[in-house]
Amino acid sequence: MKPRIHPVSRPVVFRDRAADVAFLTRSTADSGERVTWEDGNTYPVIDVETSSASHPFYTGSRQVLDTAGRVERFRRRYGTGDAPRG
Repeated sequence: MKPRIHPVSRPVVFRDRAADVAFLTRSTADSGERVTWEDGNTYPVIDVETSSASHPFYTGSRQVLDTAGRVERFRRRYGTGDAPRG
């Protein structure tokens, strides 16, 4: 790697306000706001709207779409698609 071209990576706390969860990881992001972590050290904190703790895909609370109804409506409108292609 070339020296002095890569951003500095440091420990940062990401705080998910929706799920009231925080986690410590490494990032190049920085913030003026600081928080004291469980180990007694102070780290920059970045507030995020969504993380794996609150995203519907990871929590299993996502809504199931009516795909069967959409497929049937498509088939009624445009045919079944069983015709041979030329």
